[in-house]
Amino acid sequence: MERAVLVRSLSCSSVSFNRLFFRSYHRLARSYPSSRLPPHNKRLVSNINRRSALRHHWRRISSSPSPLYLKRCFSSLSPRAVATSPKHFSSPDVGGSQDEVAEKLGFEKISEQMIEECKSKAVLYKHKKTGAQVMSVSNSDENKVFGIVFRTPPKDSTGIPHILEHSVLCGSRKYPLKEPFVELLKGSLNTFLNAFTYPDRTCYPVASTNTKDFYNLVDVYLDAVFFPKCVEDLQTFQQEGWHYELDNPSEDISFKGVVFNEMKGVYSQPDNILGRMAQQAMFPDNTYGVDSGGDPKVIPKLTFEEFKDFHRKYYHPSNARIWFYGDDDTNERLHILSEYLDSFDVSVASEESKVKPQKLFSEPIRIVEKYPAGDGSDLKKKHMVCLNWLLSDNPLDLETELTLGFLDHLMLGTPAAPLRRILLESGLGDAIVGGGVEDELLQPQFSIGLKGVSEEDIQKVEELVMNTLKKLADEGFDPEAVEASMNTIEFSLRENNTGSFPRGLSLMLRSMGKWIYDMDPFEPLKYEKPLQSLKAKIAEEGSKAVFSPLIEKFILNNPHRVTVEMQPDPEKASQDEAAEREILEKVKSSMTDEDLAELTRATQELRLKQETPDPPEVLRSVPSLSLLDIPKKPIHVPTKIGEIGGVKVLQHDLFTNDVLYTEVVFNMSSLKQELLPLVPLFCQSLLEMGTKDMDFVQLNQLIGRKTGGISVYPFTSSKRGREDPCGHIIVRGKAMAGRAEDLFNLVNCILQDVQFTDQQRFNQFVSQSKARMENRLRGSGHGIAAARMDAKLNVAGWIAEQMGGISYLEFLRDLEEKVDQDWDGISSSLEEIRKSLLSRQDCLVNMTADGKTLTDSEKFVSKFLDLLPSKQPRETNLWGARLSPVNEAILVPTQVNYVGKAANIYETGYQLNGSAYVISKYISNTWLWDRVRVSGGAYGGFCDFDTHSGVFSYLSYRDPNLLKTLDVYDGTAGFLRELEMDDDTLTKAIIGTIGDVDSYQLPDAKGYSSLLRHLLGVTEEERQKRREEILSTSLNDFKEFADAIEAVKEKGVVVAVASPDDVASANEDRPNFFEVKKVL
Repeated sequence: MERAVLVRSLSCSSVSFNRLFFRSYHRLARSYPSSRLPPHNKRLVSNINRRSALRHHWRRISSSPSPLYLKRCFSSLSPRAVATSPKHFSSPDVGGSQDEVAEKLGFEKISEQMIEECKSKAVLYKHKKTGAQVMSVSNSDENKVFGIVFRTPPKDSTGIPHILEHSVLCGSRKYPLKEPFVELLKGSLNTFLNAFTYPDRTCYPVASTNTKDFYNLVDVYLDAVFFPKCVEDLQTFQQEGWHYELDNPSEDISFKGVVFNEMKGVYSQPDNILGRMAQQAMFPDNTYGVDSGGDPKVIPKLTFEEFKDFHRKYYHPSNARIWFYGDDDTNERLHILSEYLDSFDVSVASEESKVKPQKLFSEPIRIVEKYPAGDGSDLKKKHMVCLNWLLSDNPLDLETELTLGFLDHLMLGTPAAPLRRILLESGLGDAIVGGGVEDELLQPQFSIGLKGVSEEDIQKVEELVMNTLKKLADEGFDPEAVEASMNTIEFSLRENNTGSFPRGLSLMLRSMGKWIYDMDPFEPLKYEKPLQSLKAKIAEEGSKAVFSPLIEKFILNNPHRVTVEMQPDPEKASQDEAAEREILEKVKSSMTDEDLAELTRATQELRLKQETPDPPEVLRSVPSLSLLDIPKKPIHVPTKIGEIGGVKVLQHDLFTNDVLYTEVVFNMSSLKQELLPLVPLFCQSLLEMGTKDMDFVQLNQLIGRKTGGISVYPFTSSKRGREDPCGHIIVRGKAMAGRAEDLFNLVNCILQDVQFTDQQRFNQFVSQSKARMENRLRGSGHGIAAARMDAKLNVAGWIAEQMGGISYLEFLRDLEEKVDQDWDGISSSLEEIRKSLLSRQDCLVNMTADGKTLTDSEKFVSKFLDLLPSKQPRETNLWGARLSPVNEAILVPTQVNYVGKAANIYETGYQLNGSAYVISKYISNTWLWDRVRVSGGAYGGFCDFDTHSGVFSYLSYRDPNLLKTLDVYDGTAGFLRELEMDDDTLTKAIIGTIGDVDSYQLPDAKGYSSLLRHLLGVTEEERQKRREEILSTSLNDFKEFADAIEAVKEKGVVVAVASPDDVASANEDRPNFFEVKKVL
């Protein structure tokens, strides 16, 4: 369901324009749930449109060398036996002080420390009987977090840890249904519910602000990991891992499985292939030399016996690290745990799971690998090259790690950082690859390179990397750059702004980076002392004396270097498909008629199980809240609307720990239609070109020294009831309260003083944007399909697609040639955009801080507004364009598809009711989950209702099917009409929707959400009305909504980002169904 601005609005936080600076301290594990946080760093200009900010419903996979498979909102989970609400949590017979309670419950206190950096008391316990380690962190944070982590080092690339991560959440001893995870998604107030697979560990975290809900989540997760049904159920292994599928003995056999198809998608992305090759080559002798996520070519070698044995071996309390965080009762935590842990005896799992360090090489190595490229595309400049170093044969001490993280930020952390800048300015490649310093595994690594490189320039890239690093070691860094990095990192640490990603989970992942390797779990939480020590050392010895020895020791003089070259191969995708078909043909030819009949029967049996709902009495075993636990009013954000100098100003008086957050909004409606595709590049130019007095490096450093970050991006959306869209440029910034004047001065400088004269840098922006869009096509095809459908259905969607879809990619390709031919014209167009936008008349300012800071900042706002041009109101341009509403297939070299279908249901007469939020979420978590993901084998399938435009859309993610998925979409109205639902199921659906609506937000996000509601005309009265409609949703609402979404079946437009073979097959089955568009 779209997390609509209407009732919940965006959870965009300042993290979206902050690099998560050094990973020792911001170990947000490199890939985030996309509905929660933006993808890993890159200080790029945001292009936040309505889709990208409001949409995604599953967890994404990292494209990094040390990936973790954050999976879920499309995920699995299930239980066993019969359970009721967990009343057993309160054990009245165990009382006394915290230490006494711990002792009575079988826990030994190992250490207790105050963590001033996060205002918390942390106690480390050891469970005496099993050796399980427990970190109990208590503070005033209402967003409570639990996590259990096992070391799970694989020996091969069959993907056991990843498949097991999916499968344990498919039923357990106390919760004997197919998907308790989905029941939790449907009916809990969770603020986080997910699971991650790292190369050497598997994490199961949950979070909630409601204590009862939190303990329900904890109990389901504990039962899932320790007593899963999957170890007795072959069909779960087949569903989540892999199996042969055969619908009819006369047809071809195929591979199916959620993880199998997920990893096919991963292995279709060049950046992912590069990262995997680099990691495995750097670690040939330990567990990191294989892929814990699974290689699609190897996954089918995994047996059910190996799968069961892996769980028995590693999913044991003796091998567990358990984390609690928040404001709940610390004794209650131990009560809950003891009930589970006491069921086990000690095992040798913790010894068997230890990760052995990789010994350093005596000389560098080089690897050349091919990746699937589009047939017929220009392959001359499609090579990739990345240099990778393993920095040490043992884990580093905290101060060295911190200093390396600081060095990483200095070299790569901003557009002005020298290594990043010099590589991009060289013109040898289009975009950076490699993640810089990575320290999430036992041993740290450093990676850097370029993609979009010509074959003859590969050697030049390698030489440039080495020469630049040598120059940095010899000459050091500018003092202004060091000051800017220090301020940026220190600001980030003290602000501790993790967006809607729970702070307690961020701390858990930091701590786990040491704890999982039997090191001190407290140490990573304490940044103050090493930070002050580093600052003192820099002040005393100079930055060159601090950083140059590190560059020399860990990089320049380090023989453990792996250079990975990736070559484009237009034949690879078809060769891989042919190799898979050949394997399956051999399998079929080896089968007797009886074997084939049995496989057909097994396929049908598995599908029947997948599509048969759990009985109501089993569903009731999953504990849930009641509607009495749900507040009747929406979350209130204090908003004072006033004026300064005739300009509207919104102020939100909230505690922000002395940080001022602000947004300055300009109306785009006077912009000429033909200039719209230039807007994202205009935004980037404002931040990454210089002024008359400062080059862009100096400007970037000034922003880093004086503020916590500034970003500029377009925001577009439909407005319900209006044909003309809402289009704005938003400038977001943050600074300490004492730096408010600096912040507004810098915003003014960016908007008015930046000169659009640097042709070379603009050329880089175009190349970077093109590379980024091409990467999105392979990895986020669902977003591309959604944007394309929107562009066919409404004007706001057309605008967004012009600035971030296929049309934008086509524009960039044309622009790349025009930059040299007509730079004066492009520069003039950028100036025209500025002239059209900058006006006091069309400006709005939004500020979030405590009352005193807001009052103190008003004079700076007034001065800023006085400097803006004062123009007569200009004529609004009518952007009336839409794309042709034909079914479209976007061809990309991929092994999986992204399938969308959409229509505007307001055009059929549907009137918005809050029940639509409940129904959309329910369709995603039942019908589409079961048919597209569980039975169909896709990694994800969901629907989205944009209540502003009226567009109801279906989308799938990493989907092996195409037409079959469209048939499922078309069956949705029938599913609703035939739906029977008891009161418990309906209540869960309502509660889960309220959980989305009331999603946890930090103060800056609350202020930003309020701003977006204001821009879209959503009043507090309407929020209350929609909430009442959500809470009073009935079964009859589901039946009536079926008529509305019938329009999608009858009049919907289809867009699929898909493989050429699948599209050809679809057009053969349904002649001329797709208009084909080749983009890669």
